[in-house]
Amino acid sequence: MKRIDNVDIKVLNGEMDDREIKNYIQYVKEKYKDETLVSLTLTIDGDYVDMNYHLKPQPIERIRRITGYLVGTLERFNDAKAAEERDRVKHHF
Repeated sequence: MKRIDNVDIKVLNGEMDDREIKNYIQYVKEKYKDETLVSLTLTIDGDYVDMNYHLKPQPIERIRRITGYLVGTLERFNDAKAAEERDRVKHHF
């Protein structure tokens, strides 16, 4: 295993030069622009290359449906919406 462009790389069933590996890294980074590529396994199968990659897990943001709006936080609510949220009946499961 080696590390190229901050990505852990493993090449199976053959060898590949760094330039070609960087092309595969670039492909995944372009496909998932808002993600961080952590590792990439390239398995050579004749004229084909299978790619198995792992992206950095993203934190989950809690989104609530409040009076018809999907929101992550209540910071942008005006006084009336904030009062509506504060006064509603909350159900706990």
